[in-house]
This record gives sequence, structure tokens and C-alpha cells, in this order.
Amino acid sequence: MLLLKCPKCKHEMKYNPSGELKGKKKRCVYCGFSFSILTKEGNNIVRELK
Repeated sequence: MLLLKCPKCKHEMKYNPSGELKGKKKRCVYCGFSFSILTKEGNNIVRELK
């Protein structure tokens, strides 16, 4: 389980990935913005939750 941060509204949300993260996208549950988990500019992963 990962904690992601939306690059647009800066809210944090949980994400439980299946498989590798390359090419995965997530839609923000607060503002609806769709973003890649891992990007060239950096990643949107705040930390890993147990």
C-alpha cells in the first residue's frame, strides 16, 4: 500500500498497486486529476504504508 500525493491539489491518498508501477496512472479522488505514478520529473509516492 502506497501513499500518493496529487500534483495538482496536493491531497494524499492510498493506492494498492498490482504489478509493477511503470506506466500506471491514478485519478485523484478529490479533484479528478489523472496523473502517472512515476514520471520523468519525479515520483508522486510519499511513502509506503504497511
